Amino acid sequence: MTPERTARITSVLNNRQPDLTVILENVHDPHNISAVMRSCDAVGIQEIYVLMTVMPRHNSYGINAAASAMKWLTIHHFDNTEECMTAVRKKYDKIYATHLEADAHSLYELDLAQRVALVFGNEHAGVTKECLELCDGNFIIPQVGMVQSLNVSVACAVSFYEAFRQRQVKGYYGGEARLPEGQWKELAKEWRMYE
Repeated sequence: MTPERTARITSVLNNRQPDLTVILENVHDPHNISAVMRSCDAVGIQEIYVLMTVMPRHNSYGINAAASAMKWLTIHHFDNTEECMTAVRKKYDKIYATHLEADAHSLYELDLAQRVALVFGNEHAGVTKECLELCDGNFIIPQVGMVQSLNVSVACAVSFYEAFRQRQVKGYYGGEARLPEGQWKELAKEWRMYE
């Protein structure tokens, strides 16, 4: 492995955010999941949760879109909402779902520099009632157009970059590694296999 490659892996691992994640609930199009994976990698989200309760688990994620991102992420698959949310709750203090209701807060009102998970639902039906009941609140992405929704991968990217902005202000990027040492070493070893 070249010194440049080692430096790149070190830099990327040092910018991973162990306290920010996403839950994709029943996202139908595997290409959307792939696009979300690329956005996760771009902002340093290491772990993502794919929850499929109303359809079979995807066997692939739009290989062309995900090929460059999937191997750098830790992907957790669940087919039971309660099990998924219990696993997430062990690591994250707050879980917020994208859901348009009267009590929904603007994305820009959320503290995304804390230990937080963001839930994005199915392209047509949104987040299920069962999942919403296990969340700490709802948020929306402010919009001024006639259509009041974004593609799920776009909504994720917009949300992730607001988290990136908030975390950058707090110095979460470019400093010391934030991943636990054991996880950092394990990922470094795994990533070197892709050389």
